[in-house]
Amino acid sequence: MKTRNISYLRKHLLKFYKKHQRDLPWRRVSDPYAIWVSEIMLQQTQVDTVIPRYQKFMQEFPDIAHLAAAGVHRVCEAWAGLGYYRRARLLHAGAEYVLQEHGGVLPRDLKKLERIPGIGRYTSGAIASIAFGMQTPLVDGNVERVLGRFFALKHEVKSKAGQEALWTWAEELVQGPEPGDMNQALMEFGALLCRPRAPLCAECPLAKKCAAWAVGDVDAYPKLKARVERKTLKLALALVRDTHGAFLLEQRPLDGLWAGLWEPPAALGAKAKKDIEERLGIALGRVKYRFKHILTHREVIVSVYIPPQTRGAKTTQVLKMTEDPLKEPLSGPARKALERFLA
Repeated sequence: MKTRNISYLRKHLLKFYKKHQRDLPWRRVSDPYAIWVSEIMLQQTQVDTVIPRYQKFMQEFPDIAHLAAAGVHRVCEAWAGLGYYRRARLLHAGAEYVLQEHGGVLPRDLKKLERIPGIGRYTSGAIASIAFGMQTPLVDGNVERVLGRFFALKHEVKSKAGQEALWTWAEELVQGPEPGDMNQALMEFGALLCRPRAPLCAECPLAKKCAAWAVGDVDAYPKLKARVERKTLKLALALVRDTHGAFLLEQRPLDGLWAGLWEPPAALGAKAKKDIEERLGIALGRVKYRFKHILTHREVIVSVYIPPQTRGAKTTQVLKMTEDPLKEPLSGPARKALERFLA
C-alpha cells in the first residue's frame, strides 16, 4: 500500500518540473553515457561549476570508447576544478569495464549497471530512469531534503532507518509514467525551492500537505548528524623558476588530494618545507606568504616559498617547465599561489 500523499506529491512535483526546469546541457540529450558523466560530476558539486567542465569534457571524451582509451592522468587533468578526483578515476575505470564487458554500451539492466566501477545505487537509478525510462528510484541530498521535510522524517537522515524510509518513498514516487522526469523533478525541487537554507516555503506548491511546514519547523528537517569540525592540513609550495622564468610543475599522484593535477614542488605535513628541500636539493628560505584553502572536511594552510637560488634543483617526479602555468590543469592551492605571485 502506497504512503499517503504520494499521488499528491507526484502530481505537483511533475507540474513544477515541467514549468520551472533549468535548461541544462545534459537534459538536451538522451545518450546514457552523457547522463552518466553528468551524474558523476554533479555529485557534491554545484551545477554552475559543472556546466562548463561537462561541456569541455564531453568534447574531449565524446563516448565511452574515447574515455576508456585515454590515460587516467589525462582524465584527471580534464576533471580539474570539480574536486573529489576519485570520481574521475572510477569513471575512467568504469569506461574500461563497459568497453570490455558490454562492447562500449551501457547495459539496460540495474544489476549490471551497479557492477560498473563508480556506479552505485543512486547513479544506476539515475541512468536507468532518465536514459532508459525505467521505474527506478534515486536518493541524493536534494531528495533527502524534499522527502524528509514533506513527510517530517523522524529518523536521522543518514541512519539505516532514515535511508530505508527515504528509498521506500522514492520507490513509490517513481511508479508511473515519466520516471526520469519524476526523479529529476525531486532533485530540481530541492535545488530551487526546498533549499538547505532559507527554503522558499511561501512559494512552495507542496506546503499545503508538507508535514514539516505543518509543525512550523522546516529547518529541523531532515535531521542531520552534528557537523564534524574540519581538520587542519599544512601544505608547502615552492615556486621554482629557471633562468628564462619558466615555472617547474610536478604532477600529483593518482591517489589522495588533487589527483593527477599539476602544481609547483609541494609537500604535506608538519615537515613539508624540509621534505621539499631534501627532494629538490636546494634551500627554500623564508615563507613569502600564506593563505587558507577550504575543502569540505579540511582547512589547508598553504605556505608559499620562493627559493633565492634554484640552480641545481632536481626532482624525481613527473614534471614540466612552463612560462604560463595558469593554462595548466592546476590544483586549487597551486592556482591560488601562482595567481597571487603573478599578480
